[in-house]
Amino acid sequence: MSAITHCSKQTTITMASTSDIRNGLCIKYNHDIFKVIEFLHVKPGKGPAFVRTKLKSVTNGKVIDNTFSAGHKLEDVRVETHKFQYLYNDGDFYHFMNQEDYTQIQLVEAALDKPELMKEGEVVTVIINAEDNSPLSVDLPASVILEVTATEPGMKGNTATNATKPATVETGATVNVPLFINEGDKIKVDTEKGAYKERVKE
Repeated sequence: MSAITHCSKQTTITMASTSDIRNGLCIKYNHDIFKVIEFLHVKPGKGPAFVRTKLKSVTNGKVIDNTFSAGHKLEDVRVETHKFQYLYNDGDFYHFMNQEDYTQIQLVEAALDKPELMKEGEVVTVIINAEDNSPLSVDLPASVILEVTATEPGMKGNTATNATKPATVETGATVNVPLFINEGDKIKVDTEKGAYKERVKE
C-alpha cells in the first residue's frame, strides 16, 4: 500500500485517489492548492459512487463545494509539518516562529482555520509545501484554554449545560458557555467547532 500525503503527515507520494480523501489532505485543483475540510463518500443505489467535499483554498481562504467521481485521480501536495509559536498579528499578517531554528514566517489570515481562537504564545502546526518550502496553512491544537474576559454574571448553582450565554474570550472570539461561567474563568474550547468543552480549574 502506498502512503498518501496528508497535511498532518510527512510523506512523499504525489498522487491520490478519491478513496484516500481525508480531512486535512492537501491537493492541487483548478490552479490552486486546497485543503479538504469536509468529505462524504456516497454510494447511491443507482449510478456510480462519488465523494462530496468542501475544499478550502490555502491561498485566499475561499471554501468551495466539489464532487469527485469514485476513482478520480487527485494531485496531492508533498508537505512537511513543523511546530511554530504564534507571536502576534499586525493587522495584515500573522507572525510565527519556528520552534526548532527560531526562523520567523508570516501568513495571511486566509491560511488559518480558526485565527480568532489563537492567542499569542500558542504552539501550532504549520504545513509547509515541500516543493518550494512555502507555508500553506496552520492547524491549531484540538483544544485551547482561553480566559473569559466578558460575559453576564454567572448564576450560582446553575450547572445546566443545555442553557448557554455568549462569552468573549481573551482572543476576542465569542463562545457560547454554560450559565455558571464567570469573567476570569478559564475554559477549554474545541478548535474544530469553536465550541465550549469544559471549565478549567486552576
